[in-house]
Amino acid sequence: MKNAVIGNNRQKANLIVLGAVPRLLYLLQQSSSSLELRTECAVVLGSLSMGTENNIKSLVDCHIIPALLQGLLCSDLIFIEACLRCLRTIFISPVTPVQLLYTDPTVIPHLMSLLSRSQHTQEYITQIFAHCCKTPEHQTVLFNHGAIQNIAPLLISPSYKVRMQALKCFSVLAYENAQVSMTLVNVLVDGEQLSQVFVRMMQRDKPIEMQLTAAKCLTYMCRAGAIRTDDNCIVLKTLPCLVRMCSKERLLEERVEGAETLAYLMEPDIELQRIASVTDHLVSMLADYFKYPSSVSAITDIKRLDHDLKHAHELRQAAFKLYASLGSNDEDIRKKVIELKPPLYTTMQKFGGL
Repeated sequence: MKNAVIGNNRQKANLIVLGAVPRLLYLLQQSSSSLELRTECAVVLGSLSMGTENNIKSLVDCHIIPALLQGLLCSDLIFIEACLRCLRTIFISPVTPVQLLYTDPTVIPHLMSLLSRSQHTQEYITQIFAHCCKTPEHQTVLFNHGAIQNIAPLLISPSYKVRMQALKCFSVLAYENAQVSMTLVNVLVDGEQLSQVFVRMMQRDKPIEMQLTAAKCLTYMCRAGAIRTDDNCIVLKTLPCLVRMCSKERLLEERVEGAETLAYLMEPDIELQRIASVTDHLVSMLADYFKYPSSVSAITDIKRLDHDLKHAHELRQAAFKLYASLGSNDEDIRKKVIELKPPLYTTMQKFGGL
């Protein structure tokens, strides 16, 4: 079964229709089954979960999540990792109700206890947390069960995947949460303040994904009041990093996320707005968000051109948000926007921005 379904969504769907999932779950949960058999069942279920969204809906309807969570009580690390790998794939799907992670109050503390078992458990668990922390209630549950002290050391893990997922955890934990943000300011990681760890992760030699997520962490901490808006880590590091993310060299998703995060950072602060307006020609740079095809989407890069065109609305929306934030308090900045040539004012009217 395992070999048949690898990379074959049709075979995965066929097995699900034929009733393989209940049988696999039965074998997985039987204490009389050998550990090797239970592990193989978890692996096959994990492969089935990598199919279509309909496949995942079918797995969830078969109550796969409680069965896999129960499997985490086993002491065997290989079996635990197989269960976690499958859980990770299911929980990061948009069709899975994230509330299923919080139904049993013993699950979160047990997941915290498994973080120390291996780099794989660290990667899978932090990825689950990052995707399933959607509300202030979820933030509180994770915070109260020691998420900060358990995940902070993972920021200096030798594994990039672990560091990245830990960083994403802090991003979702800190968003509009003063309690978490105030706590993060006082956290030390290997003797270094957590905010400085985030600053190092924004260096230009780091992967773009890491730079952007670290900038989001500091942005959320700043907006929550844990870091002053005139702090060097915001003015000299976070803001310039986010402006870089808006440049035409970046991928569409990076430009959208960079612009929206920058707009959120400086929305209430006129001084940050003024600094941003004169940083790397940001005001004129955003005009490219309205140009299709853009100069960076050369004819030889058809896939990127097609991708950009399909997501033109997201770019325009991000640009509108950032322009609105830039010009919310300063008349001089508003004049810069209006006086752009070709006139951005006309362009924004065309797309319904004014």
